[in-house]
Amino acid sequence: MKNRYIGKFASALLVGSLLSSSVAFAGNPDRVGQAGATELLINPWSRSSGWAHANAGGVRGLEATFLNVAGIAHTKKTEVGFANTSFLRGSGISINAFGLTQKVGEAGVLGLSIMSMDFGEIDVTTTSLPEGGVGTYKPQFINIGISYAKVFSNSIYGGFTVRIIDQSISNVGARGVAVDAGIQYVTGTNEDRDNVRFGISLKNVGTPMKFGGDGLSTRLTAPTGGYQLTIEQRTEGFEIPSLLNIGASYDFRPAENHRITAAANYTSNSFSYDQTSVGLEYAFNEMFMLRGGFMYEKNIFDDVNRLTANTGPCGGVTVEVPLGKSGKRFGIDYSIRFSNPFDNTHTFGAKLTL
Repeated sequence: MKNRYIGKFASALLVGSLLSSSVAFAGNPDRVGQAGATELLINPWSRSSGWAHANAGGVRGLEATFLNVAGIAHTKKTEVGFANTSFLRGSGISINAFGLTQKVGEAGVLGLSIMSMDFGEIDVTTTSLPEGGVGTYKPQFINIGISYAKVFSNSIYGGFTVRIIDQSISNVGARGVAVDAGIQYVTGTNEDRDNVRFGISLKNVGTPMKFGGDGLSTRLTAPTGGYQLTIEQRTEGFEIPSLLNIGASYDFRPAENHRITAAANYTSNSFSYDQTSVGLEYAFNEMFMLRGGFMYEKNIFDDVNRLTANTGPCGGVTVEVPLGKSGKRFGIDYSIRFSNPFDNTHTFGAKLTL
């Protein structure tokens, strides 16, 4: 019975992946730049961003809520994390992320992830006061995800996320719902270690979004009759940036307490160029981790025709220490994503494992 459910889950994800992939290839490059809610493509977490998303196939724990939700099924008890990102430093944009994963029952894990973007205060302008001077407003971009993942067998892990998307200013906003789904397969070269990992995930499959609100209305006086009327402007709807991740990783253990993980990931985007990521992570006793990666997409080396501020290289470091002999651990993370222009993207994070 269990194998039958595993087969159904894997088949459904594979069919969805093929459909998403066909849409993605059909949309490249003609649909580049046509999606909205592109904050869904920004990784707010430090560990996985430090090696350019290359570990989508083997990501584990809290940060899997972004890359491949199946990875949260590896949570042993509880993980709590927070991260702050200075996005494209110099742009004045910061990102805060909070996440929690909690094991429920023998094989299930629940997850909560919240990402909020801060653009600072912006002057209110009008046609009569184009320079401002009548106050400020703060845009709000926030995504809230509820995740569930399960261990289906010793090798197969699967999960899904339902994500609420909200974009708003004081009098205009747009809201939508997206779904992520993922599956991981873990195996090994011998019985003592599971060092080969494969993963596939669909992200941001959801409803079209559309802006609305009082800010799109204008009060006028009728040319005849002198009475007041309100004219509401209709906005065009937009799709969210769905994508497909296919990744794999392999652990090398050259000596006791030393690990080197090589990872690669291919991302098929519906509304932007496809991306290929490669990365390496070195770990000593799982307490000190150093990682680096590179994300390639079309024209990445061309400063004139490149469609992203990111130039490809990424790097990061983690220091994680045990808290006594109970298995609890506390870690501090940092990552950098190089960009041009702006002064790169920097992320600091902390995670508590209970």
